[in-house]
Amino acid sequence: MIGKLTGILLEKSPPRILIDCHGVGYEVEVPMSTFYHLPASGETVSLLTHFVVREDAQILYGFGSAGEREAFRQLIRISGVGPRTALALLSGLSVAELAQAVTAQESGRIVKVPGIGKKTAERLLLELKGKLGADLPLAGSAAAAVGDAASDIQQALMALGYSEKDAAAALRALPAGVGVSEGIKLALKNLAK
Repeated sequence: MIGKLTGILLEKSPPRILIDCHGVGYEVEVPMSTFYHLPASGETVSLLTHFVVREDAQILYGFGSAGEREAFRQLIRISGVGPRTALALLSGLSVAELAQAVTAQESGRIVKVPGIGKKTAERLLLELKGKLGADLPLAGSAAAAVGDAASDIQQALMALGYSEKDAAAALRALPAGVGVSEGIKLALKNLAK
């Protein structure tokens, strides 16, 4: 019903903002990813919205990009995932990170978001497969291959007993475009120091 709002940003108190559109103030709930990119109070803002009507409330959710709004709409279609949970997911993960987690079927990334348990994460991955992140490899198969190599290296380090934090730190120290076997060797040398 209300697809877009453009007006003066009056108040910012996460996750809610107030937008004045020609004398009418709209309260809009936004994910933190959108909140961080908002202009200062008193400046003009334009957000895509999703309007939710419930028995006890009518709530506007705002998004800085069409991709965020589409991800939100896909998430709330899943049984057991309401607008609050979808907002938390989009606050904890960018759309690209969520799409990568869906493509790679990594429930570990999703479980890190507060309020998301293992069963919900697995249901999300199952229901979003093919709907979110399906176009990710089209962005560049070389980038996807590098992402796969990094994921393989991290998984190998974790299988060897290193924590996820240590494995991630070792990955950051690797040169760009390194292969899996060479990357594991270099990461092990860095971790041994």
